[in-house]
Amino acid sequence: MFPSRIFLVGLSGGGKSTIGRLVARRLGWEFADSDEEIERTAKRPVAEIFEQEGEAAFREREAEVLRTLATHEPIVVATGGGAPTTAGSRLALGSGFVVWLAVSPAEAARRLGADPSTPGRPLLAGDARMKLEALFQARHELYRGADAAIDVDELEPDQVADEVVALWEEWRRDPLPPGERFYGTQRAAPRAAPGHVPGPAAIVSTPTASYPVFVAEGVAASLGAICRDLGLKGRAFVVSDEAVGPLFDARVNEPLREAGYTVNSFRIPPGEERKTLATVSQVYDFLIGHRVERSDFVLCLGGGVVTDLAGFAAATCLRGIDFVHVPTSLLAMADAAIGGKTGVDHPRGKNLIGAFAQPRAVVIDPLFLRTLPERHLRNGWAELLKHGLILDERLVRDLEKESQDGPPLMSPGLIARSVAIKAAVVSDDEREAGRRTLLNYGHTIGHAIEAVTGFADYLHGEAVSVGMRAAGLIAVELGLLSEDEFGRQQSLLRAFGLPESAPGVPVDAVLEATLLDKKVRAGSVRWVLLEGIGDAVTRDGVPDEVVRRAVETVLG
Repeated sequence: MFPSRIFLVGLSGGGKSTIGRLVARRLGWEFADSDEEIERTAKRPVAEIFEQEGEAAFREREAEVLRTLATHEPIVVATGGGAPTTAGSRLALGSGFVVWLAVSPAEAARRLGADPSTPGRPLLAGDARMKLEALFQARHELYRGADAAIDVDELEPDQVADEVVALWEEWRRDPLPPGERFYGTQRAAPRAAPGHVPGPAAIVSTPTASYPVFVAEGVAASLGAICRDLGLKGRAFVVSDEAVGPLFDARVNEPLREAGYTVNSFRIPPGEERKTLATVSQVYDFLIGHRVERSDFVLCLGGGVVTDLAGFAAATCLRGIDFVHVPTSLLAMADAAIGGKTGVDHPRGKNLIGAFAQPRAVVIDPLFLRTLPERHLRNGWAELLKHGLILDERLVRDLEKESQDGPPLMSPGLIARSVAIKAAVVSDDEREAGRRTLLNYGHTIGHAIEAVTGFADYLHGEAVSVGMRAAGLIAVELGLLSEDEFGRQQSLLRAFGLPESAPGVPVDAVLEATLLDKKVRAGSVRWVLLEGIGDAVTRDGVPDEVVRRAVETVLG
């Protein structure tokens, strides 16, 4: 029988203690506040423990208190904001049903008031908003491991308590097996209510811009509220393509109009072959024909072609107007919409013309994926797999587990984790001068395959999958990657239905096309290779014969 324990987690200011008492009252259960229990057993305030013993000692006390509370039932427990940061506390939390009360740092700071240095919150002394932003960045992946999540910014305590009880009732009817819950493969994503701005899954912060990335089922219904919250005041120009527009225009236009925006829509022809300056010119004609002003904004609704192309048009029209990405393909959600790369293709190479320009926000609604054909879903999974392969071995393990019964249709939690990886890399290296180069794993040969085949035979993720195999072969021959780890990469790609070869594509043409890659320096390709799963590096001076052998293998 599932234990009758509910643990509330999240940032300070999310209302855990208030909500916990309300939930306990509704269910007729015991209530406990872990910070109050620590103070009771230590016989002194939390702030004093921090000051005299340090945070590490406090966390040990916290874990012990949570282990004790995990022996009680039925009980509702309000935890401290940092409870999920230690393994001992996470183990205790895993004994019950865990709900993340997802409060935005801005709202948490407002609730905590002008003087956040109150007893029990020593980590917030000083600039509460800044401290909360930093804590959110450090902890949100741990919070996201909860069994359920609720956006609480605009909800009254009674509403949140009712939702917690409803989620508990739903959960106990159909709980996940113990091995698949809480910091396992299942990751909760906040439920977005229409007109409500949820907490972001990640924040991209570069020298030129800072913006939120939202990931939540149904978040498209909150698009108008999100744009208002961003301070966008002019007209909305929605650019999609002729395949996406008929499916989703209404789902974004309606919430924009409900928020008071005038909406104008334009559809470009679909397909990578249309990602050209000629199509950008059509978008310019549409915008200028409607007398676009700098206070207006473009909403880029579609896959990677639309986000790249419409973002580029917005970044260059009137020397730059605001734009918001609403990706509708898994590839765009995991990659193209995040990072500020905008641009178009040239006949001799992919994405050779463009500019770095950051959006005001990225709004990801995984429900859009329900319309995608299976091939396009596989195409998108290539980028999520790449993020794990280069930087997060734990994500690779979860992807391996998730794919045991075949690739999932969609997974808001896995998408959010992938988004967080890319957001962190982009924040660290906006213009691909250093660490961001790692995101091009598999892309040097992948882009070359796309260019040589005229962007017609292989989808981007398919070409990148072949490119990752080639990069793996190079790394094995150079002694960087073991055969076993290379085999693990290929098994994962196969599990998600991605190709390992591109037979018949001319080898010499692909090798020549790699020299047009954006990572070329002084005529030499800078390769992104693996030293292990989750551990990518860059290498110059890879011998031509090693590259040729790898390319011949994957094109044979």
